[in-house]
Amino acid sequence: VVRDYRHARRALGVVPQELVYDPFFNVWETLHIQSGYFGLKRNDDWIDEIMHHLDLTRHAHKNTQALSGGMKRRLLVAQALVHKPPVIVLDEPTAGVDVDLRRSLWAFVSRLNREGHTILLTTHYLEEAEALCGRVAMLKAGRIVALDATRNLLKLTNEHCAQLRLENPPPPAVLARLQPGADGDWRFSFGDYAELETLLADLRAANSRVREMHLLEPDLEDVFTDIMQRT
Repeated sequence: VVRDYRHARRALGVVPQELVYDPFFNVWETLHIQSGYFGLKRNDDWIDEIMHHLDLTRHAHKNTQALSGGMKRRLLVAQALVHKPPVIVLDEPTAGVDVDLRRSLWAFVSRLNREGHTILLTTHYLEEAEALCGRVAMLKAGRIVALDATRNLLKLTNEHCAQLRLENPPPPAVLARLQPGADGDWRFSFGDYAELETLLADLRAANSRVREMHLLEPDLEDVFTDIMQRT
């Protein structure tokens, strides 16, 4: 980054968390100017492809000031990709955006990743990290407290959860082992399925019939909560 700073900058595309844009140009002009920063003169086909995948084509000649917040976010992503960098840094790219943008953005980013681009993502949406990231780092007070492949992190907790809907209230002895859930449901956390079998037997003996049951596997949010409490 010091001796060959031009090459280092070409290798990196950054999408900042803040909405930073030039109010004097339209979308098409902004992307062509961005290409010029990297010495790219014949980049129209790639710019057209980026705008298509980010649903910016119909806004190509609209001034950036007239774009909605979600469209400005798409433009930031397009600017970061205009020179086809091998490494892309996304800092909270879906913060405050609509569902459609989130889905289209992640479909495009996933495609770039499959084509060989390295994506470094900062996010508070743990379900997003679990679905998209092959490797996850967790930070607490600016310090990395966990860093591993996503599948390995998910193995750190063996706690499962059963969501139960009961026909009759459970007796106090059983109730003490349950946590109240939403809409009158009950939750039972367990590490071994034998514990769940025992609970179901106790409910049958107490004539507290199970109307519905869903088994919830541990996710990255469970792992995150556990790690943050232990560190």
